Amino acid sequence: MSLKADYLKYTLHFRFEAGTSRGTLTEKTSYIIRLSDDENPPVIGYGECGPLKGLSYDDRPDFEDCLRQYCDEFTAMDLQLFSWNVPIILNQVISPQFPSILFGFETAMLDFLMGGKRIIRPSDFISGQRSLPINGLIWMGSQSFMRQQIEEKLLAGYTTLKLKIGAIDFDQECDLLAMIRERFPADQITLRVDANGAFTPEEAMKKLERLAGFDLHSIEQPIRKGQPDLLAELCKHSPLPIALDEELIGQMEYVHKFRLLKKIQPQYIVLKPTLLGGLRHCDEWIELANRLNIGWWLTSALESNIGLNAVAQYTAQFKHLLPQGLGTGQLYHNNVDSPLVVEHGQLRYDLSRSWNLGPLFMDASH
Repeated sequence: MSLKADYLKYTLHFRFEAGTSRGTLTEKTSYIIRLSDDENPPVIGYGECGPLKGLSYDDRPDFEDCLRQYCDEFTAMDLQLFSWNVPIILNQVISPQFPSILFGFETAMLDFLMGGKRIIRPSDFISGQRSLPINGLIWMGSQSFMRQQIEEKLLAGYTTLKLKIGAIDFDQECDLLAMIRERFPADQITLRVDANGAFTPEEAMKKLERLAGFDLHSIEQPIRKGQPDLLAELCKHSPLPIALDEELIGQMEYVHKFRLLKKIQPQYIVLKPTLLGGLRHCDEWIELANRLNIGWWLTSALESNIGLNAVAQYTAQFKHLLPQGLGTGQLYHNNVDSPLVVEHGQLRYDLSRSWNLGPLFMDASH
């Protein structure tokens, strides 16, 4: 066995202008890791590194240079790959300063070990016997654009909606929530909101109190990260359950994860493997959350279907799931074809559909 690692740089293009409190997104760059063996060329493991600008711990100018170096170092080691040494390789080869590269290499190795079939973890999900509940994501924009998205998601059969808030006037956002609640009570439609840290410390509690009037499930990251004392106070006194999201980024040591959750005591945490260092780190967050009686769900971080597929398969090992944030595969008009299908607010693996990675090779650079 002579393992080789390289990557393809691929730009994904949104179908629309996707608004967040950090700005509007029109495209997203991902780096697709390929692991291959000269002695068995048909078997290729794929993983995705996709740091998010302005958010990821490894959003830095030298990211691609570092990724190239990691690929070269991995290839030069002439490794033999087994399931038991995947964590060892990750710990020894890749710095925790690069969580998205950890995720990309981890899932590429798991894919390679399963024969290069885009399967990282066998389950009833990839056998087509089970679907995963997901929320319908409503992006920020004008009130009319957000209203249009809401109507589309309701018609598509979603029973959980997640609204990005913090970009338009707060009163208009509350009007949208009121519109949904006038038509659908909480036992019919579950509502989540995600502020992406948009609230100021001075206004946060007042806005949480107003939002609580709409029978919301939770709010993600009401204030910007890095204010643990204030966030702990909000979690203690808020009438609305709070979920940590950005607050988890950069916490790569188990003891630091524990101290953060113990201090803040959120009602939920939101796990994005690309931002947190991969599946092994999500294992740690989940173990701690369960121990501290904190709820959780997984969310994609705007990956292509390659990364989304890995996150979905990881998620599928758990039962009795809250709706997950895994409905992003339809965001791009140049996503790779995959068996992932969204129907009636569920993500399922359609065995009649196949993978087509052709767009990667036509448009990618490396």
